[in-house]
Amino acid sequence: MLTSAPSLPRAGSTPNWFASVMGTGIVANAVPALPVHLAGLRAAATVVWALAALWLALLCGVMAREWRRNREHQLAHLSDPVLAHFWGAPPMALLTVGAGALSLGQSWLGLGPALAVDGTLWITGTLLGLVTAVGLPYRMISGRLETGEAFGGWLMPVVPPMVSAATGAALVPHLPPGQPRLALLLFCYALFGVSLFATLALLPLIWHRLVRLGPGTVPTVWIVLGPLGQSVTAANLLGAAAPGVLPGSSAAFAFGLLYGVPTWGFAMLWLALAATLTLRSQLPFSLTWWSFTFPVGTCVTGTSALAAVTHSALFAVAAVVLYGLLVALWLTVAVRTLLAMATPVRATAFR
Repeated sequence: MLTSAPSLPRAGSTPNWFASVMGTGIVANAVPALPVHLAGLRAAATVVWALAALWLALLCGVMAREWRRNREHQLAHLSDPVLAHFWGAPPMALLTVGAGALSLGQSWLGLGPALAVDGTLWITGTLLGLVTAVGLPYRMISGRLETGEAFGGWLMPVVPPMVSAATGAALVPHLPPGQPRLALLLFCYALFGVSLFATLALLPLIWHRLVRLGPGTVPTVWIVLGPLGQSVTAANLLGAAAPGVLPGSSAAFAFGLLYGVPTWGFAMLWLALAATLTLRSQLPFSLTWWSFTFPVGTCVTGTSALAAVTHSALFAVAAVVLYGLLVALWLTVAVRTLLAMATPVRATAFR
């Protein structure tokens, strides 16, 4: 539940801060895939990506210093029944900034350096994401982490492999033809499965909690949109990368469409539910508000991917509307975060 503390946690001192990188990066990364292209929008998105990259570097530096100074305190976060799950945020922040380097940053960096940045961050983020996807559920199952009631944050450790699957699709064409491309494509599909089936196992628990006990921390309800929207994105981007790489690539294309449309429908239902719960609540500001951003961003990229493969005006319009919502949410949360950092007494971290 929401608690209060004397001040906002120092930037980079807790893993939940990396959600701000995710939320900022997705605002930029969603632009190249949008079905409409406004003058100056891509340039503005590149600036936002650069801000996310700089913010990521700062948070990583602070986190590294915190680990050197007080390792025990950082390890204690792994035993916090809420905060522990947000160790899934750092790998997703790495993956988000890496993807932006290739899709946007290459106009500044050049293809070679952009590809090197993306590849490095993708490998690092994927490895860390697999650690959280296995490690956090293991700690829960083994009793090393108090579980309490299920909430949306339980999905945070298992979403990173889905982000790796979606962002890895862009790397496939840059590998040598043949086995290297095939290996990466199949690995991305395996990562898709890691996250998808873990999400399917957790969703009934989260739904059950909502019905029995209410939403708890309302912003974390939005996290459910993350694996939904990102899985639609991944399924369609991997399908688009399959021709010439995967035998029977038409089946991969069909899977993206036949999986994506029904999942998109459920995501829109969840978006309506989360929005209604939020509008009916009086929420004090906390870092959980960043849960409004990245999950909606994945819905934008998923909708844009469906618009690209179906040429549907419905999905094209929906993608633009969702992007407008994403920008509005990001501006709101970013401004509130900056104000909270500058104010001695504000609300707290993820609770």
